[in-house]
Amino acid sequence: MIGLSAGPVHEVAVLGAHCDDIAIGTGATLLTLSRANPGLQVHALVLCGAGTEREGEERAALAAFCPGATVHLTLLGLPDGRTPAHWDTVKDGLSTFRRSCDPQVVFSTHRNDAHQDHRLLAELTPTEFRDHVVLGYEILKWESDTPSPNVFHPVAPETAEEKVRLLHKHYPSQAGRDWFDEHSFLGLSRLRGVQCRSAHAEAFIAEKTVLRFPQKGAA
Repeated sequence: MIGLSAGPVHEVAVLGAHCDDIAIGTGATLLTLSRANPGLQVHALVLCGAGTEREGEERAALAAFCPGATVHLTLLGLPDGRTPAHWDTVKDGLSTFRRSCDPQVVFSTHRNDAHQDHRLLAELTPTEFRDHVVLGYEILKWESDTPSPNVFHPVAPETAEEKVRLLHKHYPSQAGRDWFDEHSFLGLSRLRGVQCRSAHAEAFIAEKTVLRFPQKGAA
């Protein structure tokens, strides 16, 4: 296994269909990036939840998951579970969001997610962010759609545990879901850690990657 290390990161975009998607899929990564890159700009787009109690949850959660970063959050008011019926609105929202930022990396849902809202967002994200590194994150749930990721971000055990604490603190509306618990989140991050020789990790699926090796004679 060959690791490739990124340089300093100044701006990222994180996209979710629902409030809590971003934190579940990339929470430990956001904690790590924010602390390693003071002044990080985090642009977040969430398709559902505007004007509901979940909007307050999401704003507080992203502030906690991005310590020291500047968070720009856009929430749309699409109905949960019905976004494919609002294709034009999703596309327009993504287009407007894209013009508001120029991130070095984009985190979104992945194409094989069984939830129709997640899947539509994953399909449309690369149509707007065409020249960016787009990484699809995973969301553990009832459906057996757990992906085979090809990008792993090792995280410290204390960061994995902090992610779980913050999820429970900031998303009380989800506490009744049978999969929304410490064992689920830490179990998945431990599994991904095993797959990259780390204690814990978050894993992603890369949309497309261009790799340039140094050429002979290049400075």
